Amino acid sequence: MKKTLETMGAKAKTASRALATLASEAKNRCLEQMAREIESARPEILAANATDLEAARAKGLAPAMIDRLTLTDARIQGMADGLRTVAAQHDPVGRILSKNVRPNGLEITKISVPIGVIGIIYESRPNVTVDAAGICLKAGNAVILRGGSEAFHSNLCLAGLLNRAAVACGLPDGVVQLVPWTDHAAVNLLLKMDRYLDLVIPRGGERLIRLVCAEATMPVLKHYKGVCHLFVDRECDIDQAVKIIVNAKCQRPGVCNTLETLLIHRDIAPRFVPPFLAAMRENGVELRGDAEFCKLAPEALPATEEDYFAEYLALILAVRTVGSVEEAVEHINHYGSGHSDGILSTIPADIDYFFANVDSSTLYANASTRFTDGGEFGMGAEIGISTDKLHARGPMGADELTSYKYLVRGNGQIRP
Repeated sequence: MKKTLETMGAKAKTASRALATLASEAKNRCLEQMAREIESARPEILAANATDLEAARAKGLAPAMIDRLTLTDARIQGMADGLRTVAAQHDPVGRILSKNVRPNGLEITKISVPIGVIGIIYESRPNVTVDAAGICLKAGNAVILRGGSEAFHSNLCLAGLLNRAAVACGLPDGVVQLVPWTDHAAVNLLLKMDRYLDLVIPRGGERLIRLVCAEATMPVLKHYKGVCHLFVDRECDIDQAVKIIVNAKCQRPGVCNTLETLLIHRDIAPRFVPPFLAAMRENGVELRGDAEFCKLAPEALPATEEDYFAEYLALILAVRTVGSVEEAVEHINHYGSGHSDGILSTIPADIDYFFANVDSSTLYANASTRFTDGGEFGMGAEIGISTDKLHARGPMGADELTSYKYLVRGNGQIRP
């Protein structure tokens, strides 16, 4: 296993050097070929996914995990469309980030460059196989993928299609590779391959991400969890706010940008809570609230301290009453995960305060947190959503998978 992984690493490193100077047109042709391969192999993909789903149900996987694992015609088309969107975007490599001439005549230019070889370790979502390969290719990076055992057949099928497309386009061997084992020994070995891998990105549950951070000998870009908030301010459009909350909580509760905690200004609570409760009942949402909220909503269960830290990924919503936008911000910065948070308000000063003081990757005013997504941000596919502050934050597209270097041109200068 170690020998095979090191061979994969060496191939990826060689491929990454060729990719670093590959023309934009060549990269885009390959992305289009990958999209066509996925579309034409739809029955093959669905059959492989059905095998994984059958095994997942037999093991009793949670509904949220089953949802992430499931591929449909629409999701397969979404993967192909995402690749085309990535292809249509600007090339993130070779951009001039800054340029200046020093008093001694040295011309210093800072340009964007690929990171090199990126390892992606992920669970459940077979679409990550396609998203990761496409974005890494656009940014000139080679990628080594290691999917979860629950999606093994789906990943194997998709990786084979992507490889076939790459070879058909004449790209270097080793641009996209899939680790052929699902046991943890392969992950442990991969995380020690800093000789070959320049960056590792884990996508999955908090346990996986903490494991990767503890074991990796190369930099890690992580997203622990999505404890997302909305704050209903003392003045807002109540009908609009309820619709936004229903979308944020109920449209797809098993994903990281779903709403997990609602904060309600006590001045608006008597008018807001009745229509809010009706919408939650209609959608089967279990509510867990503080004492003040429970007086207005007798069906709500008392919330514990742990409830406000929880990423439920289910139709459960924690609720708390607050007295000001400042108190709401304090709650979010304490209990939140730095993912996505929003304010529902018609008070511009409160929106400005919220935007300036909440320390999260993505902030919303009068919109659903469900928009934190590479596709919705115009990136096409995404590599993940980072809650780190270095080197990328929020949805990560091709631009976020580049680094930079300095080009210094002189005419004989020497340092005195």
